[in-house]
Amino acid sequence: MQYDEFISKVAQRTGWEREQAEAVTRATLATLSARITSGEADDLAAQLPQELKSPLSSGPAKAVPFDVAEFKRRVAEHAAVPEDQAEKGIRAVFATLSEAVTGGEFDDVLSQLPNDYRSLVTAPASS
Repeated sequence: MQYDEFISKVAQRTGWEREQAEAVTRATLATLSARITSGEADDLAAQLPQELKSPLSSGPAKAVPFDVAEFKRRVAEHAAVPEDQAEKGIRAVFATLSEAVTGGEFDDVLSQLPNDYRSLVTAPASS
């Protein structure tokens, strides 16, 4: 999947302008890179467009454990959006990621997240 298509899908899923979709995509990937191992972030980045590799390489060498609420807070802060909007954006990014990478790679990423993160991987609610 190309960068423009990825961002367009996030924008379509959220109903947001492109700039906000880009901001939440980058914030979600950067936050995810802190939550999963650097090796897994590298594996994920290898399947994404060049423009999305940078946020995934910004994480620490070792995964940092934090819960879903902290994930949403960090994305909201990085993307400069309210937390309820951040959640909608995170769901859209995860849905688009699931289409952009192989099923095995997406499963590998999810395997590093606690079960409570599954709530972010479900289809975004229509609003």
